[in-house]
Amino acid sequence: MKRPSSRLFSTLAPVFVLSLMMTGTTNATTEGQITDAVAPELATGSVMRKSVKGTEWMVASANPHASKAAEAILKSGGNAIDAMVTVQTVLGLVEPQSSGIGGGAFLVYWDNKAQALTTFDGRETAPMDATPKLFLNENGEPLKFYDAVVGGRSVGTPGTLRLMHDTHAKYGNLSWRAVLTPAIELAQSGFEVSPRLAALIEGDADRLRRYPATHQYFFDNNGHPLNIGDRLVNLEYASTLKMVAEDIDNFYQGPIADDIVATVQRAAGNPGVLSKDDLANYRIIEREPVCAPYHQYRVCGMGPPTSGGITVGQILGIVSHFPMKTLGKDNPESWRLLGDASRLAFADRGRYIADADFVPVPTEGLLAPAYLKARAALIPEEGAMTDIAPGVPQFSHAKHTPPRADDQSIELPSTSHFSIVDKAGNIVSITTTIENGFGSRLMTRGFLLNNELTDFSFATHKDGIPIANRVEPGKRPRSSMAPTIVMRDGKPYMAVGSPGGSRIIGYVAKTLVAHLDWGLDIQSAIDLPHLVNRFGTYDLEAGTDAESFKPALEQMGYKVNIRDLTSGIHGIVIDSGTLEGGADPRREGLVTAK
Repeated sequence: MKRPSSRLFSTLAPVFVLSLMMTGTTNATTEGQITDAVAPELATGSVMRKSVKGTEWMVASANPHASKAAEAILKSGGNAIDAMVTVQTVLGLVEPQSSGIGGGAFLVYWDNKAQALTTFDGRETAPMDATPKLFLNENGEPLKFYDAVVGGRSVGTPGTLRLMHDTHAKYGNLSWRAVLTPAIELAQSGFEVSPRLAALIEGDADRLRRYPATHQYFFDNNGHPLNIGDRLVNLEYASTLKMVAEDIDNFYQGPIADDIVATVQRAAGNPGVLSKDDLANYRIIEREPVCAPYHQYRVCGMGPPTSGGITVGQILGIVSHFPMKTLGKDNPESWRLLGDASRLAFADRGRYIADADFVPVPTEGLLAPAYLKARAALIPEEGAMTDIAPGVPQFSHAKHTPPRADDQSIELPSTSHFSIVDKAGNIVSITTTIENGFGSRLMTRGFLLNNELTDFSFATHKDGIPIANRVEPGKRPRSSMAPTIVMRDGKPYMAVGSPGGSRIIGYVAKTLVAHLDWGLDIQSAIDLPHLVNRFGTYDLEAGTDAESFKPALEQMGYKVNIRDLTSGIHGIVIDSGTLEGGADPRREGLVTAK
């Protein structure tokens, strides 16, 4: 990683404390008072953190700028939804590779006044001009992943801003302009490039150079990737948010929409088919949460088009038939059971889960206790499972299981998750993304556009049998995002989620088992090294104690791969009037609380 640079992108002095932040300092943080610069060790996970305690409100997000901005909103009378909008718009500025207004999001929300849990689907949609051949070459073969990703072909209709606006209109306390102001001011004053952002720019330099807007933004005047400590100002983003503050239609129907469409359709070498009608017609969808029992808890999350809620619920439902609490975190047997439960759940995921507005999804059947008991019985008494296949769950809307082929999509890690609890007891658990790091690598008006359409299966059929997650006009691509709220005795107990592509599911399941079964506090549960198995190979987190499980897992029959597993788990536990939060040391997160 490069050493810090003194080169400035603005003549302005370093500024982090915005005008809304003049009301005081944070009562508790994971790293003390972090202002403009982010300590390098935060990006490496070398800092041992402690859970943050609070009694009134709490924010756990992936970047100090975002958490501190949300703190100011909450102190000025805002609620969890107000703070959510602020966190998201700041994250889109300071970690643009992960999420932003050019992407999509899933929100699980607890409305404490109504005593109701609900979810909102802000997932991107395929353009109405998209065809099943979108990701096939002239020979009818699937494109290579990055040939599909980089450019306009992969861009779906952005949903994040519509999700922010519409839920704020329904639940927010402060004005729409007020909750956008922190991001506007930070974009104008500038922020210092963090170690994580600098490393990611350098690692993706060849793709970011491909288009003029990203080249200009992420590189210096000499064509070098930005360094740690460089001050980055984004006046275009500030202008975009000012227009959005005046009228959301400026984004979905007005001049911003014009520029989004032009950027997508004119992308050199790989144009897309997104149109102004796609933007104008985009709507978020309020959906019933998907809940699965686990011991005395109900683990609730998003249903289709994300696979997160169902697949996490399946993993927990399968391991509930084994003595996970007794086995403990240091026993290879625990990880054998979690690994094979995950493999069984992923087999079902690949065959059955897609956008339920387009294909029947057996949600109830996949989570039925009898079905999960039967799946658990497939795990042998010892050793890794050798034959993993999808089960035959009950379809509530069909007599017979319709023929389905297994999915062939690719999800690479990126994304962001944050959790918020306000003093009124409202809770936000939201996972947000532009999909791959830096999305499509297309930028317009100061923000990156997603490559979410590559979450569809590139192939539409296999051996003549349709794939549920195939491309269709207006359809939402399947996701693995798993924003979660855990209920106990009818009340929220925990809010948690993570980025990480399809490994999101394993990260969230591990964190839940670590806290609910093994008794780790939320920060320790997040810190616990990752061991993830989706498709047969057991991934062990490099440089952690997870590596010590390699011999035992190999003896059980697993192929083992030691690799970086960069989650971004941010969670809050609500128990007996107290709040306890944790931020993932693998990223640059911060918990603020009172």
